[in-house]
Amino acid sequence: MREPGAGPDTFSRMRSRGPVLDVCLAAAGVVLDLLVSGKSGQSGTAPWWVMGIFSLLAGVPMGFVRRRPFAVCLHQAIFLVVCDQLGAHTSNTVQTLLPVAVAMLAYRGTWRWIVPAAVLTAVATAINLADPGIAFTSGTWYLPLGMSAVPVVIGRYLRSPIEPVSGVERRPGLDLLLAGGGVAFMVLDTWTEWNGGQLPVWAAGWFAIGCGLTAGLARSLPATAFTLQALLVLLADQNAGFAANSMQGLFLVTLGVFAMRAPWSWTAVAYLVASGVTALNTVEGELSHVTPPRVAALLAMVAAPIVIGRYVGVRRAAADLELAMAEEARQLIAERARADLLAERERIARDVHDIVAHHVAAMVLRAGAAQYAAPSGPVAEALSDIRSTGHQVLEDLRGLLNVLRDPDRAHLPVADPEEVVRDAVERMNAAGLKVELRLGPEAELAPLVTRASAARIVQEGLTNVLKHAGPGTSAVVELGVAGDSLGVNVLSGAPPGPRDALPSSGQGIAGMRERARALGGDLSAGPDGAGGWRLAATLPLERVDRVCAETSSRRRLPWWREESETS
Repeated sequence: MREPGAGPDTFSRMRSRGPVLDVCLAAAGVVLDLLVSGKSGQSGTAPWWVMGIFSLLAGVPMGFVRRRPFAVCLHQAIFLVVCDQLGAHTSNTVQTLLPVAVAMLAYRGTWRWIVPAAVLTAVATAINLADPGIAFTSGTWYLPLGMSAVPVVIGRYLRSPIEPVSGVERRPGLDLLLAGGGVAFMVLDTWTEWNGGQLPVWAAGWFAIGCGLTAGLARSLPATAFTLQALLVLLADQNAGFAANSMQGLFLVTLGVFAMRAPWSWTAVAYLVASGVTALNTVEGELSHVTPPRVAALLAMVAAPIVIGRYVGVRRAAADLELAMAEEARQLIAERARADLLAERERIARDVHDIVAHHVAAMVLRAGAAQYAAPSGPVAEALSDIRSTGHQVLEDLRGLLNVLRDPDRAHLPVADPEEVVRDAVERMNAAGLKVELRLGPEAELAPLVTRASAARIVQEGLTNVLKHAGPGTSAVVELGVAGDSLGVNVLSGAPPGPRDALPSSGQGIAGMRERARALGGDLSAGPDGAGGWRLAATLPLERVDRVCAETSSRRRLPWWREESETS
């Protein structure tokens, strides 16, 4: 069966862990029945080989619970009814293993299989409880319901995805479920014997509940749970015999959890302690009853949860290593992608240098040679302006090439913003415009990135005035801080006469608007109603530092984190 939503890779990994865990589960089921049935006295009423057959029939199917959980549920439900009719104490073991199979089915299967299995579990449990003479009234209906519903709830809860974290996952809800499962196990396994011991019924009930609650510590505090349960096993053996077998089962489960995380030295100590506690709980009467086969069986019974725990611990360590290797591989892919991007930027920079810089440099050299050959006057001034402009273009081009080669410098301006603005005004005045610069003193205190963007907007705005209005046009450039924003205004008057506009790509205003939006501001451009043109931009100051910090941190993040931050 394939659970909904599970990919084929996930499902195949769950199925490909080998038969070792299946053998351990089967062995644990057999050992549990030998412990429960032997302690209950079945060995005195039936031959040993009969008890062995019943133990195999109860425990071996658990080896298939991971692959065929519904079939195991069906087998255990039928076998529970058979054992109940024959009066075999194996019914106590099967009554414990059946909810485990239901929980596994709920974890891996779909509802079309879970519902029939839960119904079979409830029916078999009801038959097991009612047959010995217990009145099956409205006060006991919750027992079959709980034996079928609680495992389903636990199994479905464990289906929820668990994000890998270092150490023990901090999920108190899972600890509460374990504690509730321990209480349900203790109560359902011992409640019929509460009135047959030395303790009052209420004391016996609270003792069983307290023993079950210790299961909630097994995941987060396995050493504490192991020590506490060892004391409870000895206490139950001396004063509450009805709970000794059930407490012994929880104790062995906690031993497996402890072995899953503890080093070998502490695992060996725990094995010796658990063997001694189990021997004191199991051995009754004269020491002559202690034989080598029984000692070997006891040692094997205690070793079984340790083997399972160590195996699960190794598998978990392997899974963590696989996750770490996958994370390292993703980082390596991201670094390779970044290296490829830098290589492409380097190639573009070389192409720009070879094509553009070469021609601009040649233009500057020819303008310089022509300047010395030409007479003084407007021609010489134009050649001088061409030469200085070419030098400035080369400087800006070098800065652009540096940005292409090193993306971490993309937020840095290539020149001082105020100098860029003054230089742009001087050049436009030299080209025939009448530009007045109004630079507020507080504007120089704005963040560098904001001033650089404002300088580029001024450059583009004055270029548009020269293109569309022509020489002789009056223009005003205003830079100043108003409130928490830096205001940029480029105001141009009406052209002095008819003029054909120069060719334009139409991308100037769009580029300026995108530059302003990148800093959280806005830009508007349009006629001023008096024949002129008005370009106004507002660049917030309080968001600039945060935007730059986010840009810098995003540049240091891996590509998959960068995409999530951007979205």
